[in-house]
Amino acid sequence: MTGSELLTGAVRDANGPWVSRELGELGFEVAQVVIVGDRPEDLAAALRQVTEGGVDLVVTSGGLGPTADDITVEIVAAFVGAELELDTAMQETIGRRVARWAKRTGFDGPALDEATRKQATVPRGAVVLPPVGTAPGLVVRRPDGPLVAVLPGPPRELQGMWPAMLEAAPFAELLATVPRAEARSLRFFNLPESEIAATLRDIERSRDLSDVEVTTCLRRSELEVDLHPLPGAEPVAAELADELIARHRRQLVSAVGASTDELLAEALLEHGLTVATGESCTGGMLASRLIDRAGSSDYVNGGVVAYSNEAKTALLGVPAEMIAEHGAVSPEVARALADGAREKFGASIGVGITGVAGPGGGTEAKPVGYVCFCVTTADGQVLARDPVLPGARGDIRERSTDLAMHLLLRAAGGLPH
Repeated sequence: MTGSELLTGAVRDANGPWVSRELGELGFEVAQVVIVGDRPEDLAAALRQVTEGGVDLVVTSGGLGPTADDITVEIVAAFVGAELELDTAMQETIGRRVARWAKRTGFDGPALDEATRKQATVPRGAVVLPPVGTAPGLVVRRPDGPLVAVLPGPPRELQGMWPAMLEAAPFAELLATVPRAEARSLRFFNLPESEIAATLRDIERSRDLSDVEVTTCLRRSELEVDLHPLPGAEPVAAELADELIARHRRQLVSAVGASTDELLAEALLEHGLTVATGESCTGGMLASRLIDRAGSSDYVNGGVVAYSNEAKTALLGVPAEMIAEHGAVSPEVARALADGAREKFGASIGVGITGVAGPGGGTEAKPVGYVCFCVTTADGQVLARDPVLPGARGDIRERSTDLAMHLLLRAAGGLPH
């Protein structure tokens, strides 16, 4: 992955994890992800380094733009020993793409022509991938070396170009030689990685798991456990998955890798349920999470951020005397927020969240991280929690949103039995 902005931390690397995941699903074993700056010697050195490891495929991202620091094509051409040449058909394609923008902004002229020419100059013999933005991609082989796929840096363009890369003849030929073994993915909620590690150690005492690579990742408070079997070891992976599920069934979210967000949307749609939110400390994060998915208007009725005590009373009908007696952060107020949201928006399910996100405001009885949740339903379900969540203010708000999503999933009947 190229780009000095990735090294400085100004931009987060979104391409490395995405490409690794996609290649893994295709059967490739990803050896390493390397981030290099926009310096010719660094990119050339990185290509030499991975080649020494005997890899079959190198995927680069970034450095395909029209400016002087966009050097990936030039360095890759030298790496594979190919001369650069102008692809006139691609030059015309890029020219048509930028013509309207150039006319509108007044930036047409020699500089734009030179930029277009630079992006249309490719290594001789490369398969050129149609641009998603203005930069084409490439697939080219180094003699007696790896296949190199050169993709753009913007994640939208890279992901949009991915299908064309898969269909390119050199890549398709390489993919045909990759042994395939279906991976298995499990998701658990409120389960520490240490518990999975202990379970695996126990299982390994009686079973050989050397042909199954197990990776774990904590994402949005969910522990993802991925089982990657070598070809022929799928039965071992299946048995291991069954054992992990049996031992941690209470924390299981999905036996097929689906996220809480996916499962909640499916459960709400399947049962014809709708949701309304009454949020305080999360400040609308839960509502935003719910509507991230396309089609969420079918099951999200609305939400209120009732941050002040007055807003809680005026907007969601929380009795002022309840707040005075129990405090704004209390199980009672969380229940009132859930009921108020459900009634205000005519929803099947209401959720209320109120807590002490910090860094100040905590007391001995209600420390920073103390958050009260309640989910109520039209058919009488009440799910309430009031944990003390760890972390700084942002962590507490994010974990609160995660827990609320999980409670909604439970209320909607979307968890495995």
